[in-house]
Amino acid sequence: MNLHEYQGKEILNSFGVRIQRGIVAQNAQEAVAAAKQLTSETGTSWHVIKAQVHAGGRGKGGGVKLAKNLREVEEIAGQIIGMDLVTPQTSAEGKRVHQVLVAEDVYYPGESETSEFYVSVLLNRGTGRNMIMYSTEGGMDIETVAEETPHLIFTEEVDPAVGLMPFQARRVAFNLGLSGLAFKEMTKFVTNLYTAYVKSDSSLFEINPVLKTSDNKIMAVDAKVTIDDNALYRHKNYVDLRDVREESAIEVEAGELGLNYVDLDGNVGCMVNGAGLAMATMDLIKQAGGEPANFLDVGGTADAARVEAAFKIILKDPAVKAILINIFGGIVRCDRVAQGVIDAYKNMGNINVPIIVRLQGTNADIAKELIDNSGLDVMSATEFQEAADKVQQVLA
Repeated sequence: MNLHEYQGKEILNSFGVRIQRGIVAQNAQEAVAAAKQLTSETGTSWHVIKAQVHAGGRGKGGGVKLAKNLREVEEIAGQIIGMDLVTPQTSAEGKRVHQVLVAEDVYYPGESETSEFYVSVLLNRGTGRNMIMYSTEGGMDIETVAEETPHLIFTEEVDPAVGLMPFQARRVAFNLGLSGLAFKEMTKFVTNLYTAYVKSDSSLFEINPVLKTSDNKIMAVDAKVTIDDNALYRHKNYVDLRDVREESAIEVEAGELGLNYVDLDGNVGCMVNGAGLAMATMDLIKQAGGEPANFLDVGGTADAARVEAAFKIILKDPAVKAILINIFGGIVRCDRVAQGVIDAYKNMGNINVPIIVRLQGTNADIAKELIDNSGLDVMSATEFQEAADKVQQVLA
């Protein structure tokens, strides 16, 4: 579950991570009120107006701007709220901005120059350990840094048996070139950040930039936080942070129906039971010259109602030119799935895209007979290659 910047910062702050303070606003008037409150609480006279969407690169799309007075706060907030923000991480249509974060200006003059760093915490799937990734090149896309100057990216892997050790936090601060108060601040920042990552059951914390202020404080100016959905039962207070407006409408609807669905950009809809079989089916479609339009796992109860719901979800995508149903009957009987497909087809009336059904496992022969004798415009297959050939045939 992805969070907005202001939500991620609230979690960080609760674990003692210093943040750039801000107040979320739903309209220009609320933005002005937020700016006044921030001025009274922090003394800031300038404010940063940040679009709150689940996408990076907001500044490049005009979603992050500096306001030097209250008139500019109202004007900029009014421009950003309601805009379709296009960034390198959105589609060409962009994402509609429903709210902004009015934040304090932390780039104030002082005894030293400000510096920006990149710090993230994530799982290294190759080693099975959590990893802190960091760089002196804050404020830039980490992918660009990795491609052009990979020697400027450092990593620190954490042994799960002992957790983050103090010497590792100090090594992060040292490699970032810090000393004195800033060194101590960064050590504390990294330690608290890692604690927040573990205790919130997150799968990603990305802070870009981490700022060293002119008076040597270390703080999170931005926050990209992803919570592990599988751990939400331990964090009931995080569930309400979900913003379905930022998610695919089809994926949200599928989730409400109990279907595991991910929207993709292809032309062949998939209906499969089991994540592993779904991945293999997507490979099958690619080999047949098509592109998977979705990942859809109907689970073990592929009855008529569930199959019909899956059909309706798949057919919401106008790019779908064919549907491949690939079911292995282990827990669920193939004949039951076949009857579900037939009933769903009849309930929906005419489905104007070709359907290929491959059923293997318990009662697969009965299932094939049911499909073949149904009188419906549905093609049955037994082997993987046979299904691939039929996909290729209908796409030709």
